[in-house]
Amino acid sequence: MRRHLARIDAVLIQAVIAGALSFAHLHDLAEAAGQHGWKAWAYPVSVDLLLVASWRRLRSGQAAVSGWCWFVTALVASLGANVATAGLLDLDDVPDWLRILVAGWPAIAFLGGTLLAHDPAPDTHEPVPEPLPGPPSAPTPAALMEHARKVATAHKARTGHPIDADTLRTRLGIPAVLADRIAAQLT
Repeated sequence: MRRHLARIDAVLIQAVIAGALSFAHLHDLAEAAGQHGWKAWAYPVSVDLLLVASWRRLRSGQAAVSGWCWFVTALVASLGANVATAGLLDLDDVPDWLRILVAGWPAIAFLGGTLLAHDPAPDTHEPVPEPLPGPPSAPTPAALMEHARKVATAHKARTGHPIDADTLRTRLGIPAVLADRIAAQLT
């Protein structure tokens, strides 16, 4: 347990450091592009929220194309600001195309956030219907089943209980339907 907490602490510390630096770079770029005051602070929040929303969609196993599209869009915005503020761009003389891009970002982020929030994918807080009993509808790849067995064995050794489909989904990063199918094959 202690080793697990140490790993989480290290990951959280790294995430806070990376987030703070990226946040500052986005703010600095927005300010240099003519967005001052609260507007300059809103840009990093907008980019980070779009990253979180798209990552949540990807982890839900639903609408993967939409999730990846908006995740990459937000990641490019964040990475672009990090690179631009690393001395490659004269922040006292920002090119017009970059001013236009920064000025247009709110509309892009609004579109992405709206599409992610209103996609017909089910909300993760709503109950998921139970799969119908019976054999799996298609064969599961052998390598995935082998990895799932290892994860399930380690889970049972650690907790004393068989792994459930939701935990399996989270650990393997797979859609709920596939996790249900694998869990049924593991029993």
